[in-house]
Amino acid sequence: MPGHVPGARSGPSAIEDYALIGDLLTAALVAKDGSIDWLCLPRFDSPACFAALLGDEDNGRWRVAPADEAGAVPRRRYRDDTLILETEWETSSGRALVTDFMPPRGEDAPCVVRIVEGLSGTVDMRMELRLRFDYGRVLPWMRHKDGQLTGIAGPDAVWLGTPVRLTAHGTSHRAVFRVTPGERVPFVLVWRPSHLPAPDPVDAFDALAATDTYWRLWLRRLTYDGPYRDAVARSLITLKALTYEPTGGIVAAPTTSLPEEIGGVRNWDYRYCWLRDAGMALEALLRSGFTAEADAWRGWLARALAGRPEDAQIMYGIAGERRLTEWEADWLPGYEGSRPVRIGNAAAAQRQLDVPGEVMETIHLSIGCGLRPRRHLVDLQAVLLDHLEQAWTLPDQGLWEMRGTPRHYTHSKVMCWVAFDRAVRLAEAHDRPGPVEHWRRMRDRIHREVCERAFDPDRGTFTQSYGSLELDAALLQIPQTGFLPPDDPRVVGTVEAVRRELLADGLVARYSAGGTDAPDGLTGGEGTFLACSFWLADALLSIGREDEARDLYERLLDLRNDVGLLAEEYDPRARRQLGNFPQAFTHVPLIRVAYELDRHAPHARRGNPEAPPGPGEG
Repeated sequence: MPGHVPGARSGPSAIEDYALIGDLLTAALVAKDGSIDWLCLPRFDSPACFAALLGDEDNGRWRVAPADEAGAVPRRRYRDDTLILETEWETSSGRALVTDFMPPRGEDAPCVVRIVEGLSGTVDMRMELRLRFDYGRVLPWMRHKDGQLTGIAGPDAVWLGTPVRLTAHGTSHRAVFRVTPGERVPFVLVWRPSHLPAPDPVDAFDALAATDTYWRLWLRRLTYDGPYRDAVARSLITLKALTYEPTGGIVAAPTTSLPEEIGGVRNWDYRYCWLRDAGMALEALLRSGFTAEADAWRGWLARALAGRPEDAQIMYGIAGERRLTEWEADWLPGYEGSRPVRIGNAAAAQRQLDVPGEVMETIHLSIGCGLRPRRHLVDLQAVLLDHLEQAWTLPDQGLWEMRGTPRHYTHSKVMCWVAFDRAVRLAEAHDRPGPVEHWRRMRDRIHREVCERAFDPDRGTFTQSYGSLELDAALLQIPQTGFLPPDDPRVVGTVEAVRRELLADGLVARYSAGGTDAPDGLTGGEGTFLACSFWLADALLSIGREDEARDLYERLLDLRNDVGLLAEEYDPRARRQLGNFPQAFTHVPLIRVAYELDRHAPHARRGNPEAPPGPGEG
């Protein structure tokens, strides 16, 4: 609500009220009211030292805001094409600017920098630090040492340096200070293992200049300059911010357990890397000119998949870890009472037969776009297909990681077709060895079965699984994969059926959730799924309905928060974002559809006419 700052809040802000800052190894969420409510150190998947996002202020937060909250009005933005967040506060006595960022760190210790600058008049500011380790559970020992405030517990130590005086108030530390025009007051928080000595001092202003330069230079490679340039740029910056730079892995989101339904149980840990995201993210990066990032992501994929194909998982840790044991942090009340709070993700052990197709799509796309073939990924192709030849007839948990009884999900079978299709294409286009005729027969066999068993002729649509009546938004990807051409009546009928049965206020649900025969095995419902809504825009475009596609796309852009970020889902009734935030799986199709809209508009200015085609094309 413009003009209102909930300064007295003890719980989290609305999901859309957060902005992201990060250093390419971890990330923090900063609320509109100046509170950092989520930060895991030193990695995305480390325990949080600020966890108010999933509880209240006693679970840890760090706030910098005007002392007079009643009349303070914030306006915020990212500084141009960077990940530097600027929040301008207007009070009755003057204006002040808070600049928040995390310097890309390389081998350095992770740090968060906050700089308060006076712009006009005088502004009294307040800083409050509530440090809690292990997801808000552990209260550290706090003491002043060598001119800094330090908090230590177990393996963790955090050091806070600032020129203003800090005082203890119960289990928090505070500072009250005044800024005048041109005056700048820095706060630098640095994490180190507790057994190491104090970190070297970080000059906040040098770090700001270096961070600004880093992001501006990085985005210079962007090849898109069409009408949606700002949205594409912000999404690519977000994708980069969700990258664990040492390995190239891209996390689905920097958060865990932000609910898909307020007060519900659909709360999952997304701080890991999903194989199915690989092809989609790779396409977005390659089309936009970021070949180094695409190659690093492909390298992570190759290392993660090393081993027997039957042991391949649907997701891995950011360095390729396989054990992602799921447990519940029962001391946290959850976001707005949404329990349980889950750490780890049991879906890593599921059978999801779409994954080999996603991997083959990644190999096909990367080689087709000129990336040097990675020998171990090429070698993986044969053993992966040998395994899939035996496994594709089995039921699975599907794209949406259903926790109910396994089924023969249509999307999974289509992606099995993609696996053999891409192997055939690679062999034909690049003279690669392999039993091509056998792969063609397998491809044709899967195609026949899907068309016979997954299509409902009475309704003119493919269904979620063999013999079911339910629909699934994943069916919108059929024309993208090349399984059927966009003008095939079965494709058009499926798009129309999804529009009839899965739309809520013009946005797309993944499937019908929460019924007595719900395939996900969970109670309650969820919001509309933003990636699926982008898929609908893409599908509409593919069947020749450009105006409808563009209208839907621009409506989706309007759902972004004030700094251009999107979560996983959206509640059209409550008009708020839901699910983990920000979500790579949402921002990736945002990028794709921008390119597709330009490609289908013959008189539009195109950012990169030579950009590679999307999956299933070419």
